[in-house]
Amino acid sequence: MESKNIIITKQLKKTINLYLSKWKLISFFVIIALALAYTYLRYSTNLYQASATIRIKDDKESQKLPSLAELSGSNLLSGKTNRIEDEIAVMTSRSLISNIVKKLNLNITYYKQGKIKEHEIYENPPIKINFFAHDSIVHQIDTTLFIKIKSPSEFLMFKDDGKSLMDRDDALGKTFSFGDRIKTGFGDIVIVPNIGNHSPTTGSNLRVSIRRISSVVGMYQSSLSISNGEKSSVVKLGLKDNIPKRAINFLNQLIKEYNNDVITDKEEVVKVTSDFINNRLELVFKELEEVDFTAEQLQKRNNLTALGAQADIYLQSERQNESLINSTTNNIQLIDYMQQEIKEKNKNSDLLPVDIGISDGNISQVTQTHNNLVAERDKLLKNSTESNPVVINLNNQINALKENLSNSLETIKKSSQITLSNLNKEDARIRGQLYSAPTKQKQLRSIERQQSIKESLYLYLLEKREESAITLGMFTSNAKVIDKAYSTFIPVAPNRMITYLAAMLLGLAIPIGFIYVKDLLDTKIYDKDDLQEVLNIPYIGDVPLTSKKRKLINKVDYSPKAEAFRIIRSNIDFLLKNNSSLTKKVFITSTKAQEGKSHTSTNLATSISFSDKRVLLIEMDIRVPKIMKYLNEKPNKEVGLSDYIANKDLQPFDIVNKLKNNKFLDVIASGTIPPNPSELLMSDRIKDLFDYFEGKYDYIIVDTSAVGLVSDTLLVSKFADIFIYVVSANNVDKRQLAAVAKPLYEDNRLPNMNMLLNGTNFDKKGYGYGYGYGNNPHKKKKWYQFSKS
Repeated sequence: MESKNIIITKQLKKTINLYLSKWKLISFFVIIALALAYTYLRYSTNLYQASATIRIKDDKESQKLPSLAELSGSNLLSGKTNRIEDEIAVMTSRSLISNIVKKLNLNITYYKQGKIKEHEIYENPPIKINFFAHDSIVHQIDTTLFIKIKSPSEFLMFKDDGKSLMDRDDALGKTFSFGDRIKTGFGDIVIVPNIGNHSPTTGSNLRVSIRRISSVVGMYQSSLSISNGEKSSVVKLGLKDNIPKRAINFLNQLIKEYNNDVITDKEEVVKVTSDFINNRLELVFKELEEVDFTAEQLQKRNNLTALGAQADIYLQSERQNESLINSTTNNIQLIDYMQQEIKEKNKNSDLLPVDIGISDGNISQVTQTHNNLVAERDKLLKNSTESNPVVINLNNQINALKENLSNSLETIKKSSQITLSNLNKEDARIRGQLYSAPTKQKQLRSIERQQSIKESLYLYLLEKREESAITLGMFTSNAKVIDKAYSTFIPVAPNRMITYLAAMLLGLAIPIGFIYVKDLLDTKIYDKDDLQEVLNIPYIGDVPLTSKKRKLINKVDYSPKAEAFRIIRSNIDFLLKNNSSLTKKVFITSTKAQEGKSHTSTNLATSISFSDKRVLLIEMDIRVPKIMKYLNEKPNKEVGLSDYIANKDLQPFDIVNKLKNNKFLDVIASGTIPPNPSELLMSDRIKDLFDYFEGKYDYIIVDTSAVGLVSDTLLVSKFADIFIYVVSANNVDKRQLAAVAKPLYEDNRLPNMNMLLNGTNFDKKGYGYGYGYGNNPHKKKKWYQFSKS
């Protein structure tokens, strides 16, 4: 378990170091992303939030005073409390927002062209457009006017061809004076300038956008937000706009329009009842005048002046009966009025008068239910059509209630007529008992009875008309303003913090993602861990990447490369400490060319020779020889290894090259490049060569061919005491290395095989380690470094 944790920790450190090594790339992307975010915020259009808070009052709170109906215990003109959700639907309706857009002229916007982007002008625009066309036409216009101010009195107007004013030639514009009547496709217009500090500037470019009311309404519907808490009548209104003052005006106008709409709905029922009462008053007044005139004519013709004294004789006996006749007749008359109202087809509203005095209480209740359904249907029709299933259902309910009400009225009327007939019979019986009353007096009493009935009905209707008039003025606004519309004038979008944070995250994500994918797809070898993940082969050391200008190490050398070869030299001595040979033979090979095989051979031989050991360096890669180039020496012998193998007259010492600057290092060059290298290396003279130098040198370093390309190395591998297999960092593919080196190790085709990693770059993937201990006395210090005392 501990070993697994160590592996995980090591891999984590390796990954962190990988990303830290690319800090310059990551920083570059982060800086670019932040710069783009700054540019975006600099030239983007800011959005501001305006807010308002209201409380929706119920119907009783919306009345200034209690109505006469409430004081008398009647339910006339009483309403039903609307749900908050219904009121929110009214506030967001297209009809309501359309009224706001029209009153605030929000479909016309003015822009001033800047150097980079346009600037919208809401308050006090430099110019104003007046239309001659009807509002219904203006509200359907969707066009753009491009104007360039030439002087305080003249301007250029351009066609809307999709170009900005910055891209237009003045010669393409048409010159007009302010106040001219300009003909357009949607009617004539007049453009007038503003005055004072807001007057148009000469040379400024203006754009006037005129949009359809419907499209502007849709835009504000989507931008408007209305919410309320659960079981709360408090409603919060919000609107985002690039002009905070416009958002404030919109919300204030929304509250105003909503209150006007609610008051209109509430007063509609009262108006219908009032109109009904006024119509009936006119009819009753005419009937009362006719009865009064008849009574007056009868008294004049018959000289009846003492009617009061004569009436006392029989009033006591028939007073109660007459009262019942009056009440029943009045009830029948009211039923007739109500029936006529129900049958009326040419009314502007389906609302019915309520509580007009019919004796049956069920009639008032059914009428009130009918009016509530009509009000609910009319509210839905503001944002819907007749085909809406809910509207159809409400219409069916309304028709059913009308039919039920009509049947109930007819039943009550028949019952009242029967009662009236019985009362008349009783009255005839009583009058029959008054046999002494003159016939003329009976006629006058009949007229007076009719006069009393009409007066009673007339006074009742007057009372209801006064109550209706009082109620009509009792309604106040439905929305109580808690907070008027306001704005902090601080942009809410785009959010600067979120924008910069998103830019930073994007700036980090792109390079980190690129590094991750590249590392995921990377199959190269970079360090010891990568190498040992692929091959479980002994590891002898690594050589750091250095400048190509300095290929060889020096005797006095504090560089990492020199230290690396000293470590490799020590590791070779340790591995060959039990070797019985007088001369230690070290063979060096690789998978393919360009992996630093010859570079390693040359520097390893040089490093060993610096320890005063006799070293022979053999260039056995006779196909592509490079040893002498690395040594920067020309062979002092014209023949080399290939010549020795091919010419039996040559002796081993005939091909040995002595170096001028290093008496401990000798070199055998490859010689003439042969056409058949493999056949030459199979010669017995190779064995004779090694036998000859046995004991004459402490080390023989052999630079062989790449085993992944040719079989030359395998032909001479039996002479090696140790094989150093060079792997080039950031060069060889893991799959190719595993396919070539693994079988050679497992089959022991390369004796005592050890891996050496060449060209490790400590900064390439963020891992590795350095060489060297102590200070180089010959190293020049940087200008910012100071010597320590």
